[in-house]
Amino acid sequence: MPDIPTPDFPTPDTRHPVRLPDGSRHPGTVFLRSAVDHPRWEVGEYSYASAFDPPADWAAHLAPYLFDFSPERLVIGRFCQIADGVRFITASANHRYDGFSSFPFAIFDGPTPGRPSLPQGPGPDTRIGHDVWIGQGARILPGARLGSGVIVGAGAVVTGEVPPYAVVAGNPARVVRMRFDAATVARLLVLAWWDWPIDRIRAAEAAICGADLDALERAAP
Repeated sequence: MPDIPTPDFPTPDTRHPVRLPDGSRHPGTVFLRSAVDHPRWEVGEYSYASAFDPPADWAAHLAPYLFDFSPERLVIGRFCQIADGVRFITASANHRYDGFSSFPFAIFDGPTPGRPSLPQGPGPDTRIGHDVWIGQGARILPGARLGSGVIVGAGAVVTGEVPPYAVVAGNPARVVRMRFDAATVARLLVLAWWDWPIDRIRAAEAAICGADLDALERAAP
C-alpha cells in the first residue's frame, strides 16, 4: 500500500490552521500569534483558540478587560489549547474592595491616577505555561499562573498558582490529580519539547502523545 502523503504543518503565523475535508479553512480556530495584535498580550507559537461563533476581535473576546492601556499582561506559552467560551479575567477588571465600598467612582468622572476609588497600583500579570489545555467555559482569574502541561476542566474558575502537569476542576478550581509522578514531571520540564524545532516535534509525535518518555529523551536535539 503506498504511503499517504503528509500535508505540511501550518506555520505559526497561519491565521486559520485547521483544514476541513473540503479543503476550506475552519474559521473558528486560530493560531493566536496571527489573530491577536495587542500590546499587552504575549503569545507563543502554535497556541490556538476555538470558538463556535468566531469573533472579529479575538483579543477582546478572550480577555475583554485587558485594554491597550492596562498595566498588566497576559502571557501564554507555546502549543496551548483554548476551548470555546474561555475567558481571561485580567487585573484591570478588579475594583478596590478594601474600603467600605467597591464602587469605582473615578471611572465615571475621570480616572486620574491616584484616585482613591481605583485599585492602588498595577495588578499582576496572568501567565499560562506551555502545552496547557483550558477546557470549555473556564475562567482564568487575575494573576493566575498555570504551569506547563496543566489541564483545566470545563467551567473551572482558576486563581493562584497551578503546578505543572496538574489537572484542575471546579469553582474554585482545585487539583484533582497530577498527570504524572514527580520524577516524570521533572524529566519533562527538562526536555521542554515545546522549544524544539517543529520538525523535530512532529517526528516525536508518537513519543509525546504516547507518553514514551525514554523515546522522547532519545529524540531530543
